[in-house]
Amino acid sequence: MTGASGYVGGRLVPELLSRDIEVRCLVRTPAKLEVAPWRDQVEIIPGDLSGPLDRALQDIDVAVYLVHGIGDGPDWAAQESRDAEHFRLACEAAGVKRIVYLGGMGDDKSALSVHLRSRHAVGEVLANGPIPVIELRAAVIIGSGSASFEMLRYLVEVLPVMVTPKWVKTKSQPIAISDVLHYMVEAITMSDAPAGVYEIGGPDVVSYAELMALYAKEAGLNKRRLIPVPVLTPRLSSHWVGIVTPVPAQLARPLVESLVNEVIVHDEKTIKTFGAPKRSLQEAIHLALGRSQSNNVPTTFSDADQQVFRPYATDPRWAGGTELQDLRERDAAVSVEDLYQTVSRIGGAKGWYSGGWLWYLRGALDRIWGGPGMRRGRRDPDNLRVGDFVDFWRVTEASEPNKICLHAEMRLPGDAWLEWEITPTGTGSHIVQRARFKPRGLFGRAYWYGVMPFHFFVFPGLLKGLVRDAESGS
Repeated sequence: MTGASGYVGGRLVPELLSRDIEVRCLVRTPAKLEVAPWRDQVEIIPGDLSGPLDRALQDIDVAVYLVHGIGDGPDWAAQESRDAEHFRLACEAAGVKRIVYLGGMGDDKSALSVHLRSRHAVGEVLANGPIPVIELRAAVIIGSGSASFEMLRYLVEVLPVMVTPKWVKTKSQPIAISDVLHYMVEAITMSDAPAGVYEIGGPDVVSYAELMALYAKEAGLNKRRLIPVPVLTPRLSSHWVGIVTPVPAQLARPLVESLVNEVIVHDEKTIKTFGAPKRSLQEAIHLALGRSQSNNVPTTFSDADQQVFRPYATDPRWAGGTELQDLRERDAAVSVEDLYQTVSRIGGAKGWYSGGWLWYLRGALDRIWGGPGMRRGRRDPDNLRVGDFVDFWRVTEASEPNKICLHAEMRLPGDAWLEWEITPTGTGSHIVQRARFKPRGLFGRAYWYGVMPFHFFVFPGLLKGLVRDAESGS
């Protein structure tokens, strides 16, 4: 299994384990799976698709390909094809018997978006060899935490009136995540299933305008008004999506461009081979809403190892490896464990204690520039695990009860981290808070010194509020 730490992969693994299937996961960041409830039931191989795959593919019957580099750099589509070819050749060398791949729907005879063309190209590369390949092409996936569902949810809930492009009239055939998992399991376990392309969609064909109306009805919202205009380009639409939803503009743009393509099932091949979908669109929305509202979301689109939030550039040699810091320390009359639990609740609805309007202003600017902003919140209000998002941060370390480290995914001229390290003392604990910044070039340094005055409002109050909450037990 590739992509086990992603949205679909993280839900597919337990489905396979429930059927007594042995699973091995190739994972770029193994720490992200440490808290998965099924972690001890699978074999983890560290690595990625660009490296050697011999160990990962040894004695494997079925290889599941769930990797998607959408928006990951300017060359992401070409890199997807290169990764797929490297993977296919490694599977051939290892004697893999079948490859199962989840791609995107769309008519090859029409002018497809870059996103859908890349999805189809990956399928063609994987099938360009002797190993049988089952390619499942899905339309919009409806499930708590999916990028498509989160775009839909936030647009409809935030905006009672929407100025929309012509693509709101495009027809699609959304499918519940549970049905996607059903088809994936069947494709993996059904030994006599013929190789080829299978289009998978739910029982309902709707326009995106009808999809929004159905969501509003299921969520108990007032009727939404859509005002179509012919001049709203995918680029403008993606920036609007980036501002209003948790999906950053760099990821939203290829998704929005795909909305002009009709994505409906053209034959009954899938139903005849694997059976009919089990959930209606209304049921899928109802279940996804229930999970979102109860904070019971096992995986989200942002769990994947994507770099769409980080505009990497190369520093000139003269820039050096400078790291700038804001360092704060404080003693607390509580145990290390209690203080760690307080820090682990930072962000989301809890907030950042001091300079609230500055945090939200920075988040708003980030969304305008195409970053995630503050709207993502948290996966869980009380617990952190490696890979979790916290507003515009990502958890890179959560070593209970001593250290938490967040990496910034906001748009920055450099890399930033915010970390806390807690040690015991004779009367309680001592906490060190560091804001670290590695600037890129001259602009990176100018940015740090430009925002430094705001640090005196934000960081002391943040540390003071954490200690105060820990000591009061709130």
